[in-house]
Amino acid sequence: MTNVTDQLNRPLRDLRISVIDQCNFRCTYCMPAEIFGPDFEFMGQDERLSFDEIVRVSRLFAGLGVEKLRLTGGEPLLRKNMPELIRRLTEIEGIKDIALTTNGVMLPAQAEKLKAAGLQRVNISLDALDDEVFASINGRKTGSKPVLKGIEAAKKAGLTVKVNTVVKKGMNEEQILPMAMYFKQRGVNLRFIEFMDVGSTNGWNFGSVVTKKDIIEKIHQTFPIEPVDPGYYGEVADRYRYKDGSGEVGVISSVTESFCSTCTRARISADGKLFTCLFATEGYDLRNQLRSEDSDETIFNNIAGIWGRRTDRYSEERTEETARNRKRIEMSYIGG
Repeated sequence: MTNVTDQLNRPLRDLRISVIDQCNFRCTYCMPAEIFGPDFEFMGQDERLSFDEIVRVSRLFAGLGVEKLRLTGGEPLLRKNMPELIRRLTEIEGIKDIALTTNGVMLPAQAEKLKAAGLQRVNISLDALDDEVFASINGRKTGSKPVLKGIEAAKKAGLTVKVNTVVKKGMNEEQILPMAMYFKQRGVNLRFIEFMDVGSTNGWNFGSVVTKKDIIEKIHQTFPIEPVDPGYYGEVADRYRYKDGSGEVGVISSVTESFCSTCTRARISADGKLFTCLFATEGYDLRNQLRSEDSDETIFNNIAGIWGRRTDRYSEERTEETARNRKRIEMSYIGG
């Protein structure tokens, strides 16, 4: 195995793979319905990486030091036969952890099969408990119950569950305490995420950001918490434990408190483009290489070179002007 580092001495440890660009929700901050309407053309099957290609490229990344894989979308469970892909990924030497990010709606039917295939963790997106608020966010008039059922199905199947909540001012900041109380009572780790300037269709601006400081203060006033040391190098969430011993809550704060200096994550879009930053303006086409006669060694060296030249630290350099004028890749395309 070759441990590659970038220009800022950051190792490559995590790979997030989008397996599909489609989703059954139309969340306002990710795939707003007015943009991703019924006539929107998503990728065809031939445009997406096949399972063989995903396994091959994952094996190459593992040779460069990647230990964790996360499968994303879109909604990854819309891709057929996901347990088969997960089973194959678990066989890759060096991969220690496989997780999946989902909105949870399809978990009641799939959680047990995913666990049996070797999936270890799920990150489930839920932005409100209140049915009216959640329906207004997801663009499908869906209440929170289908997602809550998915969370329970994942727990029952033995999967480790984390719940992710994007907080946006004027959208769902009043849901912070209800969400904290609900998941605190059930022993489920909850992570709030500052509304980020990913993509160009979500109407992002600084004024819409509910800061980590505000989130933590709001929770602490009702449920006293204290900070916890990071569990590993490159952990993106600042973690806090409830002083009564009932669990943890976290905040991902890439807007107000950058974690660029310890970022170890690469991303591959559903059509095989490699991105070295969530806020990247362009990707590197791996699909054409995978479908050419290039050897594993050639592709391996290309990936190593891309990471070795990496200098990304957008969140440290963000200004109101760059956030407004910089070309950005949509979150539904690059994966979360």
